Amino acid sequence: MTTILIVEDEPAIVELLRVTMETERYTVREAGNAETAWRMIEETPPDLLLLDWMLPGQSGLALAKRLRQQTRTKALPIIMVTARTEEADKVAGLETWVDDYITKPFSPRELKARVKAVLRRLTAEASEAPLQAGLLMLDPVSHRVHYDGKPLMLGPLEFRLLHFLMARPDRVFTRAKLLDTVWGDDADIEERTVDVLVRRLRRALATHHLDAKLETVRGSGYRWNPERQNDATASS
Repeated sequence: MTTILIVEDEPAIVELLRVTMETERYTVREAGNAETAWRMIEETPPDLLLLDWMLPGQSGLALAKRLRQQTRTKALPIIMVTARTEEADKVAGLETWVDDYITKPFSPRELKARVKAVLRRLTAEASEAPLQAGLLMLDPVSHRVHYDGKPLMLGPLEFRLLHFLMARPDRVFTRAKLLDTVWGDDADIEERTVDVLVRRLRRALATHHLDAKLETVRGSGYRWNPERQNDATASS
């Protein structure tokens, strides 16, 4: 049974979140502040966290950063639920490696879709299932990539980057997040090194006219857009 931890201090929002999640037959737990949530997570980690940004005491943003610094909770899926809609706030949320971001007011239908999408990505990664985007196929088990049955030659870093992005289509990731994913958080490497790796991956993808799918989002980072066609050359 999938367990969802709701971290929210507004009773009406808690009720809406709880009812919405219970209609999907998820087990729901609740915390009204970051410290309570931290203790609950330490005791029994949930499968996914619905986290409000503005909480009494420690903010949801600070809690997300704290969770990402711990080995046990580093990969805990987090969907931030907040009334803050400014672009800078969204970027800041992504930089803490929140898995998704939904703004109040929201519809129960949208929330269900976001939660299912995050859980589906995690299931695919955990099972090491092959990833596909059109004729492009990536097999995490054999560490091979094919396009229309033809091998695509990638180095281990390019493979790791492509695997991460293909598993999370249409999501924007900062250089800091990609740096941590590919090299690990202990690596003493500049974030701009990610740009070099992106260029190398794009050159490999360009052999099959797939380079435009790896998009640059100015001021934010990069994303994999499986629907993007090579009508223009993607740039880094």
